[in-house]
This record gives sequence, structure tokens and C-alpha cells, in this order.
Amino acid sequence: MNIDLSSIQDALQSISTYIHRTPLIYSNSFSKMFGAEVYIKAENLQKTGSFKVRGAFNKLMKLETDKVIAASMGNHAQGVAFAAAGLGIKAKIVMPLTASIVKQEATKGYGAEVVLHGETFSDALNYAISQKDYTFIHAFDDEDIIEGQGTIGLEIINELQDIDAVLVPVGGGGLISGISIAIKNLSPKTEVIGIQTVSATSAYDSFHTKGIVERTPHPTLADGIAVGRIGNKTFEVMQRYVDDIIKASEESIAMSVLLFLERKKLVVEGAGAVPLAALIEQKERLKGKRIVLVVSGGNIDFTLIDRIIHKGLVSSGRIGVFKVIVDDVPGGLHKITGIIAVQRGNILNVVHDRLSQDVPIGKTPVIFTVETKGHGHLEEIISAIREAGFRIIQ
Repeated sequence: MNIDLSSIQDALQSISTYIHRTPLIYSNSFSKMFGAEVYIKAENLQKTGSFKVRGAFNKLMKLETDKVIAASMGNHAQGVAFAAAGLGIKAKIVMPLTASIVKQEATKGYGAEVVLHGETFSDALNYAISQKDYTFIHAFDDEDIIEGQGTIGLEIINELQDIDAVLVPVGGGGLISGISIAIKNLSPKTEVIGIQTVSATSAYDSFHTKGIVERTPHPTLADGIAVGRIGNKTFEVMQRYVDDIIKASEESIAMSVLLFLERKKLVVEGAGAVPLAALIEQKERLKGKRIVLVVSGGNIDFTLIDRIIHKGLVSSGRIGVFKVIVDDVPGGLHKITGIIAVQRGNILNVVHDRLSQDVPIGKTPVIFTVETKGHGHLEEIISAIREAGFRIIQ
């Protein structure tokens, strides 16, 4: 492996005129919420909305070719397309037929030719590799790509000292590999912790078993890190420089997307939100520490954002859904709505389930969707309804 601190410093000097030096933002609200000193490295504000342009520029600037090809579901595609356009190189991006239309159009908008091939990312990847008249650009298992992503680590350390932990999203491992090399060389005591979703655990399993493990990703909000197998090069780096890899739940990821919108007014994709999700779940472990969350991207699919926000509201207790068994007579529903009103809950939706077969004649299940202040407030509403003699099914 030929990557070291010097090569990452060279990469930063080479690409600095093509990229943004993204801000390192102190979050007063997150710091109070988690009892830590929390900073956000906002790569969602990077060109193309993702850190991927760093590695793409570093790779393409070293090539002697006028045609490149890559396979991607989104961010790598846009990074390569943007870098190629900036350097006068023709880019072809292969995407599976299942890639979102939003990401297809964004990639085309950066000047690349988009080819749809196969039903899965593996199909698209194998097709891209087979095109021998193009130079293939790997998304993460490439030394030049890793060096480019490592420039984030340099920027963090140059701006903030005495960092206890840096939390980094992990898919194939290119981002955390570059960052960990930079940080461990400049600040050896700083922990570099990788975060995966529970729905895609190749890096987690590989790191902890000390051997590369392939895992088929499940559907996830963090689709940008839904990688089935980490790279050989990235595995080698992670074993040497990364302190730990942990997992975050889908519920916490959804809650984190919502928190970034509400508290920081930042649009963050699921993959970029996993460091905050880990902080939610590892609050005690990280309490009192100076922490940097690497927010890797903001290219969220806006056709899904309403569902993500709703899931986040439910996970945080801000929206509660519960079923109450009521007498199927005039005024029965009014008693329940009156209790909810007294408790200052806001009813968003009411559905009668009169076709349900698990309740006796004369009773009907009613499903309430209620906006609340959080889990505690929701429990107060439910307790008040139970104390009034009603049966609740959650």
C-alpha cells in the first residue's frame, strides 16, 4: 500500500482548486442533547452534494486517458461525471435499471453518458468492468480514490485540535480508509470509528472477524453505504488504522435525517446521517468527548423524504399510532378525542377498522395517528385513555 500522510497532503494540494473546503460546524443543539462537544464536517455541502468528488478528481487528474467508465447507484456517478467534465474527459456511467430517476438525471446533468444495465449493482459493475476501451474508476478500492477522500481528515485536523473521536460512515471503506490514515498520523490519540447500517454489515463483520466477509445488503435508508463487500485495499487500511466499527439502526438513521433538518437546517442523506444515528445509540460511550461527525452527503431522494421524515417522527415519539377499542355507538369516538385534546395531543388521522374480526359485536377498533411532544407525552396520552377504561393496542 503506497498511501501515507504525504500522498494525502499532495492530493489536497492537487484538488483544492476544484473542490470546496467544507465547513466544520459546531452544533450547540447536538452538544446539549448528547452531553458532548459535537462538530459536523459538512460534506453534504461539497460540490455534487457528496465527498465523492475528492477521490474522483484525485484519480482522474493522474490518468492519461480521455475516456472513463464507472458503475454507481448515485454519488460516485455524480462525482466522476463532475470531475470528468471539469478535466475535459468523456465519462460513461453504468447504473442498474433500479437506480432512481433523480440520480440518473443528476448524473446526466453533470455531462456524463448514462447507460442502464441489469437489475442489480453487481450487473452494472460487471458490465462497466467489461468495457475495455474505457478506463474503469472504482468507487472505493483504489489508492488514488482513498487519498482523495483522506483530504477530509487533513481539513478536520487542521481546523480542530484534541479531538476524541471522529465518526465516519462506512460502505466499501474508501472514505474511512483515507480519513483514518490522515488522522492517525496527525493525531494518534483520536479514535476513528466507522458506522454501518444494520442493513449492510460487510465492513462491520469483516473488521471484527479480521477477514473479508460478503453480506447481501437489505433495503435501507442509507443506500449510499449499502455495499455487499468491502475492498481488499480498504480492509487492509481499516485493520491497521480504524479503532472500531459499530452499527446503527434504521430507526435512528431516520431520526437523524429529521434532526439535521430540524436542528441544523441541513439536508442530509441516510448514509450521511449514520454518524449522528450512532451518537444517538452510543450516547453514554461518547458523553463528555469532543466528537466530529463526518456527514458524507446530502443527495437524498426527495421522492422518499416524506417517508423518511415520517419514520423519524415515529421513532422519536413525535408521532404516535395506536388502536383503541371503543363502543360502536354515537359519542363513543368523542370520548377518546376529548381525552387527547385535554392532553394537548394533535390528532392527524382517525381510521375506523369495522371489518376487524378480533373484537366482539358492538365494539370497533379505531386507529389514531397523533402528533405529540415526544415519547413521554405520548405515554401520558395513552395512560389517560387507559385510565378512562379503554383498551389500547399499540
